[in-house]
Amino acid sequence: MKPLKTYVVSILIPLLVGGFSAFLTIGNMMLYEEIIKPPIAPPAILFPIVWTILYILMGIGAARVYLKRDTMPKEAGEARTVYFLQLAVNFFWSLIFFNQRAFLAAFLWLVILWVLIILMLVKFRKVDLPAALINIPYLLWVTFAGYLTLAIYLLNR
Repeated sequence: MKPLKTYVVSILIPLLVGGFSAFLTIGNMMLYEEIIKPPIAPPAILFPIVWTILYILMGIGAARVYLKRDTMPKEAGEARTVYFLQLAVNFFWSLIFFNQRAFLAAFLWLVILWVLIILMLVKFRKVDLPAALINIPYLLWVTFAGYLTLAIYLLNR
């Protein structure tokens, strides 16, 4: 039963972080409909669906790493530290983009997030390969988000 509890808590953490970030930006999310977007910008409805899936995958990966804390304490601890750091950086992106409307700063913040995700994948891989692999879609999505954010900055300055 303990692993199940670990998975539930580990999935809830990123969902709550993402949900709180969305809550803090909900009044400004119409911005996405008002700005000029690049040709392959997805519809707004896609974002909460994708992020929910990504947060669940993050939580699963984090749970797998956490469950290895007894056999690989140093590596699991380092992986969890980077995981929580990237989750904190992830939290603030929406506030920078939607609330501050600081598109260039949001892009630069996303570059920091992208680097942290790569570091997280490297650290996760040292502890549990599947934990790293299931987070590759997160890296790909943030890469795409970087393209969108930079394009939005360039199109709306």
